[in-house]
This record gives sequence, structure tokens and C-alpha cells, in this order.
Amino acid sequence: MIKLDREQAISAGVLALIMILCAATVELAFHARYGASQELAQRSEQLVRLQARAKAEADRRAAAVAPAEAFVNAPTQGVAGAQLQAHLMKLAGEQRATVISSGIEPGKREDQPDSIRLQATLEMSATALQALLYQLESGTPYVFVDALAVQLPGTASQRAVEDPLLRVTLGLRAVWRRGAA
Repeated sequence: MIKLDREQAISAGVLALIMILCAATVELAFHARYGASQELAQRSEQLVRLQARAKAEADRRAAAVAPAEAFVNAPTQGVAGAQLQAHLMKLAGEQRATVISSGIEPGKREDQPDSIRLQATLEMSATALQALLYQLESGTPYVFVDALAVQLPGTASQRAVEDPLLRVTLGLRAVWRRGAA
């Protein structure tokens, strides 16, 4: 047997303690690495699910794009404005309304560059107004009524009529796509 003096015993004890600490540090490092790899695997799986859901949502939105008939198709914005005026005139004629005036308005600051604005003043009955508004907002091309002002008839003889003629001012907006007319 080897006899150790006190100094050698302390040195051997410190060496054993250092070896135990090194082994514990290696064990903790492996445990931390294992935990991190498990968390990375979970987050990667979650990311794949989120990307699949985002792709499905993007595909759904792409399928919900408006049909070509929803837009005024014209080579220039001026021609598109004329087509919108013609569309309004056609619908007004179907409702036996009189178009007093109509004109293209300049776009507003918040408008998209592909917007067309039209202001029109018409004379029509309340029933015809209701039908015209329905046709404008539910038909194609898509036309949005941004403003509506109605003036009641001014004379007493017109007020007595069951469905008097109203003077209606409409602010309309549509979207055009550059293309062949």
C-alpha cells in the first residue's frame, strides 16, 4: 500500500473534486443541449404548421380575387371614366331616370391610382333610386356609392304626387384595369 502524507491526500481529494465537477459540468451541458434540441424541434414543427396555414390562407385569398368583369377594362383612365359614365347612363335609362349632369372627378389623396371617380346628378323617383342603387352596387363592374344627396321636390303640387321626382347627386367610385377597351 502506498502511504500518502497529508499534502498528497489533500491534493488527491482536490483532484477527485475537480474531476467530479468536470463530469457534472459535462452532464449539465449535455442535458442543456438535449433540452434545446427538443425545443428547436417543437418550434420547427410549429413553424411548419404556421407556414402551411399561411399558404392555405394566401391560396384562399387568391381564389377570392374579383373576376375580370368586376373592373372597368380600358387602356387609359379617361376611357375608363367614359365607360363608367356610359354604364351609369344605361342603368339610369333602365330606371327611366334623367341624367342631368355627370362628370369625372379628380382622385382623392387616399385613392389608389386605379380608381375612377364620377359625380352625377339625376332626376328620378324614390323607387327608381332604390333600384338604381341596387344595380350599381350589386352588378358588374363593381361601383361603390361614396356619396348620396337627395333633394325633395320644391313645389306643393309635386309633393302631393305619390312617388315624386327627386334630384339625386351621386358620388361614385370604380376600379379600372389597364387593358384593351
